[in-house]
This record gives sequence, structure tokens and C-alpha cells, in this order.
Amino acid sequence: MTGPTEVLDCRGQRCPLPVIALARRLPELPVGAVLRVLADDPAAAVDIPAWCRMRDQDFVGAHPDPPGYDVRRRH
Repeated sequence: MTGPTEVLDCRGQRCPLPVIALARRLPELPVGAVLRVLADDPAAAVDIPAWCRMRDQDFVGAHPDPPGYDVRRRH
């Protein structure tokens, strides 16, 4: 398994800022790319997967250290 295509460091930002950054950056990546969002706000663990469901994108998984969330661009 390969790592993410790109890493977006949102540590220190409070929600909804990591989700807003994700929403702005993901469309700029090619379809199939994986964006890892580093976010230490506990709300990100709920907000990022929920955003993926609402926007029909793939939530790939979470990583504990540093806290990060992988999202694959579907379209």
C-alpha cells in the first residue's frame, strides 16, 4: 500500500477549518488521489468522514500519530 498523494497540515485549527481546507484542496487533485488531512481537533474524527459521505468521496481511514484522516477523490 502506498502513502497519501498529498498531506494537508491543519493541526492547531478548530473545526470547521480542516473540513473547509479539505473541500478546497481535494478538487485540485486528480481523481483517485489520496489526501491526508492532519487535524488534532477531536471534532475532525466525526466531521471529515461525515463530509466524505455528504460529498460522495471515499473516507479511507484514520491514523493516530500524528492524527490524520485519508480521503480519496472519487470524482
